[in-house]
Amino acid sequence: MEQHLTTGNVEEVTKKIRRTMGQHVRVVVSTLNQWAMDFQGNRDRILLSIGLTRLHQARYRTGPELEVCGYSCEDHFHEPDTFRHCWEVVLEIMRSPVARDILIDVGMPVQHRNVAYNCRVAFYNGRLVLIRPKMILCDDGNYRESRWFSAWTRERQTEEYQLPREVAIALGQETVPIGDAMLATLDTCLGYEICEELWTPRSKHIDMSLAGAEILVNGSGSYMQLRKANITGELIRHASYKAGGAYLFSNLRGCDGQRVYFNGCSAVALNGQIIARGRQFALEDVEVTVATFDLQDIRAYRGALRARSTLAAATPAYPRIQLSIELASSDRAWGAAAAAAAAEPMSEPIDDVSSPLLSSSSSSSSSSSLLSSSLYTPEEEIAMGPACWLWDYLRRSGQGGFFLPLSGGVDSSSTAIIVYSMCRLVVRACEEGQQQVREDCGKILAEPGYVPTTAADLCKRLLFTCYMGTENSSRETRQRAAQLAAQINCHHMDLNIDGAVSALLGIFQLATGTRPRFRAAGGCARQNLALQNIQARTRMVLAYLFAQLMLWVNGRPGGLLVLGSANVDEALRGYMTKYDCSSADVNPIGGISKQDLRQFLAYAQREFGLPIVAEIVAAPPTAELEPLVDGALAQTDEQDMGLTYAELSQFGRLRKQELCGPFSMFRKLASGAGITTKPPTTGHHRDPREIADKVKHFFRCYAINRHKMTVLTPSYHAESYSPDDNRFDHRPFLYRVNWAWQFAAIDAELQHLAAHDQQQPDADQHQQRRTVQSEAATRAHLFGIATAMLQEGGMDRGGGGGNSKAPINHCKPIDQSIERTTTNACNCDAGGGGDDDESDGGGAHPASPTPPPAQLHRGSSHIFRSERDGDGSINGPSIGTVGGGGGVGGTLTKSQSTGAGGYGRVHCSVMGKIKDRPGVPV
Repeated sequence: MEQHLTTGNVEEVTKKIRRTMGQHVRVVVSTLNQWAMDFQGNRDRILLSIGLTRLHQARYRTGPELEVCGYSCEDHFHEPDTFRHCWEVVLEIMRSPVARDILIDVGMPVQHRNVAYNCRVAFYNGRLVLIRPKMILCDDGNYRESRWFSAWTRERQTEEYQLPREVAIALGQETVPIGDAMLATLDTCLGYEICEELWTPRSKHIDMSLAGAEILVNGSGSYMQLRKANITGELIRHASYKAGGAYLFSNLRGCDGQRVYFNGCSAVALNGQIIARGRQFALEDVEVTVATFDLQDIRAYRGALRARSTLAAATPAYPRIQLSIELASSDRAWGAAAAAAAAEPMSEPIDDVSSPLLSSSSSSSSSSSLLSSSLYTPEEEIAMGPACWLWDYLRRSGQGGFFLPLSGGVDSSSTAIIVYSMCRLVVRACEEGQQQVREDCGKILAEPGYVPTTAADLCKRLLFTCYMGTENSSRETRQRAAQLAAQINCHHMDLNIDGAVSALLGIFQLATGTRPRFRAAGGCARQNLALQNIQARTRMVLAYLFAQLMLWVNGRPGGLLVLGSANVDEALRGYMTKYDCSSADVNPIGGISKQDLRQFLAYAQREFGLPIVAEIVAAPPTAELEPLVDGALAQTDEQDMGLTYAELSQFGRLRKQELCGPFSMFRKLASGAGITTKPPTTGHHRDPREIADKVKHFFRCYAINRHKMTVLTPSYHAESYSPDDNRFDHRPFLYRVNWAWQFAAIDAELQHLAAHDQQQPDADQHQQRRTVQSEAATRAHLFGIATAMLQEGGMDRGGGGGNSKAPINHCKPIDQSIERTTTNACNCDAGGGGDDDESDGGGAHPASPTPPPAQLHRGSSHIFRSERDGDGSINGPSIGTVGGGGGVGGTLTKSQSTGAGGYGRVHCSVMGKIKDRPGVPV
């Protein structure tokens, strides 16, 4: 039937034509540094991201999880005010002219039928279009979402949400759909999932992709953990790989008021490739990552996946909210937009995630420009993550800098260098023209307009350090502390605190008539420990005194934040004094292991130009709380702890990551069966009794010191085995320290292992005899076959044996497990598998001068599978003995008789001796 265009249907037909052409969509994923309960600041940052969306001429903007109120509101989510203020912020955003003609969704809590949900709220041109609640909540690690929210459990169902009265009046809209649904525009379809739903075994994006969603959107609140960013990136990539489509991942970044640092790394993936990605670590509050892709690429990719098409054809329909808008532009319409955006550089393949190309001013990307998967190393993550976290804490706390007791050891030196790294990042951000960083700098230092030009200059103003020595301190640590302070250019003091310690001991002696003595002077263990602790606690008191008054001394307002320097291993073992220098305002290394800190320091030495760091890393860790012996150290950390830092790291991972109690930890260490353990190797077996003693000692110390975790200084979260009591690791703090039942189970297992070891020598000897007999039989069998073949005049084809005319010194052994037993000259080469008398094997044969690699196995005594015969083939050693054997399907003569495989021409009949092999069947 012929159809004529009229003025009435020309627009509709034009739209249909445009949908069949190339359709480019430009989208924005926002990375925001929000602050819990800072509704005004959060609103401004969201509006800025929308303004940048408009600047980039994108038609869709998405943002992180709970961005309106901040993710870490915690029990504020129980307060009705939180929900009210969120709606007030959303109303202001919807009314803003900057939000016109852009499809926007934001993250916020919504209360529906007296149930609180974690939601995405989508709107367009002043009208709410969908509220999509989170369907799978996260309660792992530092997350506790089910404490405040409920999951939406009605799959593929929606209902009407009655808007709060003030919102309904302001918008002229009474209800909006809430539930598990997708948004359908005139040219594509969008599906939503929220953070944890990406990480689960049954991710929602699969169902939505099969139901036709071409763009999947994830607003996330994912925090930083060492070596985690690559996992997140792979999940995003694979989300778009299996079923095709575009996946938009928008994440928070920074410290929003808690121990975690949100990880950034917002990204866009298309058909299994990351095409745009934001930075993991940065100081700016708002970053937008722009991506442009063609919807036709998604449709072509999916059309080629036949299994996906079969599944999609059987997938039930998904509820769709219809919108009369278009996100894409046709090729022709895109030309004008592309010309207008010509000044924006399209992204090239980027190897460094810190590249300026990923900044908000130039972050656009096309589907033809794919990004590499390079991410930061753990050392770089330590250099930047805690540094950014400290900057957020400092500028939002209203304080004027940091005070750090600097001992010259690995831990306090790491903290000092992290502050120096922070200064480097601040100076770089100021050089890039980041106005917010410049303003924050002037505010912190009480110098409006001040812009730092070097990290050394800024460090001098922000970081105050002090070496608090006693008569037990060594000259070496004092010198290392002073040299490090000079190299990073911080404000450093060097003093002795013996007077304060003596004054406190004098008070005790006055009250009791006794004076405690160190163990070296004849005192008992209790006296020795008390004398160590009084030194440590005096340092904490003095640290807070200096933190309060040092800016006053220097004529500046405000005070300093006290930094702690206890690492995660020491916290796990309890190797610290309660209320010593581990007690502080914040601790940037409290979630990092000693091993990772050593690697970080080695990185800092190279990258920051700090030569003294080499000496710090090489020195044995020591608390220096006991008297020196002839001026030398008499105390080391590992000796005091009864465990090495490497052992503590391994025990910590087994305890937390692999969920081991004492008995399970012992069994895994004894057998090497754990994920984080290594199986015993020859010559490195450890006595199970020694392992048992170590495990018991660790858990005994853990139980004794667990109470210290309840007052642990808030620390930057970095390790998956952190013992942080506040949120990450909930345990009792009062234990029965002898673990009677658990240790008895270890003792019983020790007895079982001992009985098994007594029986094992007989079994080993029996197995050795069987192996020797098997090898002898194999050699005799092969020798017989070779002799028979030589009597037949040599075999031409069975397995295509070697036939080179090389002298013996050119016939080198490749497999060193095969021992040379002859010095005769030979003309052999390796043989390969064959299948009949009319075909050559994998060896070098005149008819097959360049055998396929799959069939050529030189000099190996293993059994290999021929490409055609379906049976194993034995390749002889190329050491002047015999050529390689063909497959079982090979022939011995041209009379088609079946044998063990044809052999190459040989000039010797002595077989190679196979050693260290359990026997080779033929």
